[in-house]
Amino acid sequence: CSAMQWLMRLRVLWGTHKSCHAFHLAPRTLRFPSVSATGAPRWNDHDRPEKFNFASDVLDYWTQMEKEGKRGPNPALWWVNSQGDEVKWSFRELTDFTCRAANVFTQTCGLQQGDRLALILPRVPEWWLVAIGCIRTGIIFMPGTTQLKAKDILYRLKQSNAQSIVTTDALAPEVDSVASECPALKTKLLVSDHSREGWLDFQSLIQSASPDHTCIKSKTTDPMVIFFTSGTTGFPKMAKHSHGLALRHSFPSSREVLQLKASDVLWCLSDPGWILAAVETMIEPWTAGSTVFIHHLPQFDPKVIVETLFKYPITQYIAASSVFRMILQENFGRYVFPTLEHCSTGGEAVLPEEQEKWRQRTGLLLHQIYGQSETGLTCATPRGSQVKPGSMGKAIPPFDVQIIDDKGNILPPNTEGNLGIRIKPTKPIGLFMLYENDPAKTAKVECGDFYNTGDKATIDEEGYIWFLGRDDDIINASGYRIGPAEVENALAEHPAVAESAVVSSPDPIRGQLVKAFIVLTPKFLSHDPDQLAKELQEHVKAVTAPYKYPRKVEFVPELPKTVTGKIKRNELREKEFGQM
Repeated sequence: CSAMQWLMRLRVLWGTHKSCHAFHLAPRTLRFPSVSATGAPRWNDHDRPEKFNFASDVLDYWTQMEKEGKRGPNPALWWVNSQGDEVKWSFRELTDFTCRAANVFTQTCGLQQGDRLALILPRVPEWWLVAIGCIRTGIIFMPGTTQLKAKDILYRLKQSNAQSIVTTDALAPEVDSVASECPALKTKLLVSDHSREGWLDFQSLIQSASPDHTCIKSKTTDPMVIFFTSGTTGFPKMAKHSHGLALRHSFPSSREVLQLKASDVLWCLSDPGWILAAVETMIEPWTAGSTVFIHHLPQFDPKVIVETLFKYPITQYIAASSVFRMILQENFGRYVFPTLEHCSTGGEAVLPEEQEKWRQRTGLLLHQIYGQSETGLTCATPRGSQVKPGSMGKAIPPFDVQIIDDKGNILPPNTEGNLGIRIKPTKPIGLFMLYENDPAKTAKVECGDFYNTGDKATIDEEGYIWFLGRDDDIINASGYRIGPAEVENALAEHPAVAESAVVSSPDPIRGQLVKAFIVLTPKFLSHDPDQLAKELQEHVKAVTAPYKYPRKVEFVPELPKTVTGKIKRNELREKEFGQM
């Protein structure tokens, strides 16, 4: 259903109003007053409190601060769409609505602590109500992207034994087509202005539910959320996290990364199905009492993103590297965003040239962050510290990150190896508990005293970490080990390349060759393919070590991707080796 329709329906409850549709600059006076006298409960990096619950310990803390007049007037959640609709909720309203959601789950749906709920919604305000409602009750929520198809939904519902699902009109038929194969699924909740047979209307249930609810006293080690890993190889695994994932963002080292204040407005463009959304559109900003800014943004449109950064008083911005790349490719010229102070990016490596271009265009540095579904934020360049172009930054305590060999031995600086996080003698707070229903895979990622991320990297003498590629993706050609990221980064500098994926291809002499699958930018589609392939090969030789250049080049209309947008290099590799 359209955002407009459900907003109309909820106008009374949600306090929605039309915003000015005109595109204009956000004057500095729109900035929120600084609130430095307060801060959410503080722990040290290595504290291990027995009990913690994000809803009662963080969200309700800020509700109390608002009641006492100790937090500014800025909203806790500020949602907009391209039609000019706006939703602004204070922490007090969030506490009210999420307590109602908790009652809907436990009373109407009969769900209990430890039950599973699949949460497959686009960027709509209800996503936050469901997530926090689950945290209040101890129901384990499982976010998923709305790009999932029926077979993906079936896999998730069956693997997790989910008792409930919350989704929209668009995906309800997909759910219904597989529901008969999911005997555990008891209740289906719909976020829509239409009713659907067999589904409960989430919005009307919220309106009639009681706002009185007593939050569970969860142990820090109790399960809170399950993320399905993006599964670049094989089926997605279920990475189960405890309440420690949320607690970790109250630790000083985590707060040091973005250094958020209650006066900040943070916009993170992550898909709601990813761990980055849980961390950066909920846990981290609300720990600091900041405003979470959300644009409905059904499609990534660089023009809309740039306009939004001008129009609203956004102070911090987080997006995948590809989003920054899209903005840079638009050649908007130089732009000074009136309120923007800090930019972070992750998802894949950023080229030093792109970081420099962003700095020249905006006057802002681009800070890299790194993490996985299993780890949350692992490495970052904290605000104010030195940015080493191309590096993912340093480890964020309490994570002790080392480069290790296949037996778990720590390797010296500047040596390629596996990125490992120390889990013995004590597993750090914030690292996943296990892969649900898969003790073999859980054991497989334990490597000596470390969790092996499966990512190849190096670390320099100052502790800065450099990503090389997934372990499975490393190419062995004529005795050289080549990370796909290095070649893809080199290709990305050429104006003909919109996107590329580099994999190994069989060769009778060298064993393996470097092959590049390339999606061209519109301007270059009419060029002679043989000539262009040669030009790109020469370009790679010129910008990186010549042995890395792709000896085979294939132009393709698109690259195969997982639902979370990661390139399925394994599929391309299998295609190559299947042709032998």
